[in-house]
Amino acid sequence: VYDDKAAQSLLNKLIRSNLVNTTNQVEVLQRDPTSPLYSVKSFEELRLKPQLLQGVYAMGFNRPSKIQETALPMMLAEPPQNLIAQSQSGTGKTAAFVLAMLSHVDPENKWPQCMCVSPTYELALQTGKVIEQMGKFYPEVQLVYAIRGNKLERGTKLQEQIVIGTPGTVLDWCQKLKFIDPRKIKVFVLDEADVMIATQGHQDQSIRIQRMLPKTCQMLLFSATFEDTVWNFAKRIVPDPNIIKLKREEETLDTIKQYYVICNSKEEKFQALCNIYGAITIAQAMIFCHTRKTAGWLAGELSREGHQVALLSGEMQVEQRAAVIERFRDGKEKVLVTTNVCARGIDVEQVSVVINFDLPVDKDGNPDNETYLHRIGRTGRFGKRGLAINMVDSRFSMNILDRIQEHFNKKIEKLDTDDLDEIEKIAN
Repeated sequence: VYDDKAAQSLLNKLIRSNLVNTTNQVEVLQRDPTSPLYSVKSFEELRLKPQLLQGVYAMGFNRPSKIQETALPMMLAEPPQNLIAQSQSGTGKTAAFVLAMLSHVDPENKWPQCMCVSPTYELALQTGKVIEQMGKFYPEVQLVYAIRGNKLERGTKLQEQIVIGTPGTVLDWCQKLKFIDPRKIKVFVLDEADVMIATQGHQDQSIRIQRMLPKTCQMLLFSATFEDTVWNFAKRIVPDPNIIKLKREEETLDTIKQYYVICNSKEEKFQALCNIYGAITIAQAMIFCHTRKTAGWLAGELSREGHQVALLSGEMQVEQRAAVIERFRDGKEKVLVTTNVCARGIDVEQVSVVINFDLPVDKDGNPDNETYLHRIGRTGRFGKRGLAINMVDSRFSMNILDRIQEHFNKKIEKLDTDDLDEIEKIAN
């Protein structure tokens, strides 16, 4: 279950210490191409309520991120404009739509005016945290969580102006329980649409919520990816949208030295690993294994040899995983052993060595080129040099490696792990 998108997204939020620095340009498709397109370079230009500006600065935002420069003027325009936006986690989109919700609330009116639906309870809580931080100096605006565990008395009429929750509960509160009058909603946000549609029920519930809202309600939808299924869903939720896209950073293998080592068993692989690691103790390393069992075994063997090892494993809760990554990031452990599932989307800048204890293959046993690039390409982020070592233990894995070389059109050199001088040379 933890291989799901929602868990991945939550993990990204928990371990994110600051926004991603993106060099890519924002692409904008306006609903009305003749209207002027504003983008702002400072939060002051947005003429926010002073208590919101204070909240923005208190959160450590000094100036708008790439996506905020373009999205905020659209979201805060009068009359408000609808928006479909594509951006990765860590680009500042949550802060952007939270600012839009807080700006459109009339604190005098004690009923729900803004609504945000998220795929899971945990993700809803993360958004709620941002609202609480940003609205710190605006206490008249209140927030309520529409989530399964939150049981209210029958006949309750909500006084809070902002509702955050999961689709099923939000729909119940609008329709069956009538805690919310959907006709009074001014802003509707659907976050993480790509995660949302992974659950069929969520898709239907979201559409049913959207149909109860007034024509004048501002619709904002966010998603990291836009496959056709997401796109078709987005168009049903958001009429006449402006569209903003911020492409994700491309990874590259250009600054990475890639090698392979031939071994005949996992014990030999382990020995080779120890030789390599002896030569590169300076750096932090990530070691990828194909199964939990191998990862567990390897972490145990490395610990016995006296190495400080962290293990990321599929049965861990998201919070536990985040704690492991934090420790590794702070340098408390030098080696992180992980299976593929856990390491998706983890950016650890100081990793300079990646070791594929097992080469990445998909479920049909074909090379998983995208995963290979993601494991190794990110070590060269920001133009840093990196080192990648692939362990080959059979004709099958040699064939996989050949196909990876072919795909990237890059030669991977053979390394003799008994030649420690050679290892030291490449590592430093």
